[in-house]
Amino acid sequence: MKKILVTMMALALTVAAQGQTETIDSTQFVAVYDYECMTQNDEGQDITDRMQLAVQVGRTVVKSMPRSAYPVYDGDAKPDVAAGFQEALMHMPTVWTGYPEGQTTVREFIFPHDYEGNEATPDIAWTLSEDTVTVSGYLCQQATATFRGVEWHVCYTEEIPSSAGPWRLRGLPGLIIEAKSEAHTFRLVELRQEHGAITAPEQNPEVHRMKYAKLLKHKNEIYGNREYAKNPSYYVPDLMGSITDMNVLNHNGQQLVLANGGHPLLTKAHVYQPLGNR
Repeated sequence: MKKILVTMMALALTVAAQGQTETIDSTQFVAVYDYECMTQNDEGQDITDRMQLAVQVGRTVVKSMPRSAYPVYDGDAKPDVAAGFQEALMHMPTVWTGYPEGQTTVREFIFPHDYEGNEATPDIAWTLSEDTVTVSGYLCQQATATFRGVEWHVCYTEEIPSSAGPWRLRGLPGLIIEAKSEAHTFRLVELRQEHGAITAPEQNPEVHRMKYAKLLKHKNEIYGNREYAKNPSYYVPDLMGSITDMNVLNHNGQQLVLANGGHPLLTKAHVYQPLGNR
């Protein structure tokens, strides 16, 4: 009996440790962006996917994440399961710019594992323009840059003195209000004055950690395969054996499957449009 109790206590401590988070900065404000991606469905028809991002801007750290990963925003509101599936279609990671100091950390789920990539925060070589335009009610300047092989056209405002932006876009003398590439568009829709904690990635020894370049290559190889849109699990040799837990929900007459800690399990997907090629 004593041995069983010791084992149970050790297991409980392990589970608790995995769920621990560390406060690494305090939020100065939260920027909410609409994100659109022009792509095709599994039958080759044009489609535009949509989701939202929440970007916590701190003194030294900027944390950009899918909207559903920022529950404080809605207080006690229940998670939107359908929104979670839409986010899964769009492959948006959580990004910590400035954590650790001088570094960028990226965390995302690629079934059946969580992955984390890390690299020195890269500079983006922006070309600034004197042209101005009003976007989302802000007087903006314009800039262009090629980042990770993708050409971006952005509008930023010095009315908000922050070098932050959505995803990994950053480094301008004002907050990025809008950013466009051939397939992707980010646009600021709300600015919230909040002063909550910015937390580090959860401590979890089962996360696959690697250099960001290796993670990006792995992600692009999986999602960029022609088979992916029709069979999103094509690369998993033993799908059922890879599922540790599963929950089937009925949402508006459609069955949605959550697996491995509540992650959406897609049965069909859309053609992958990478935010970065290298």
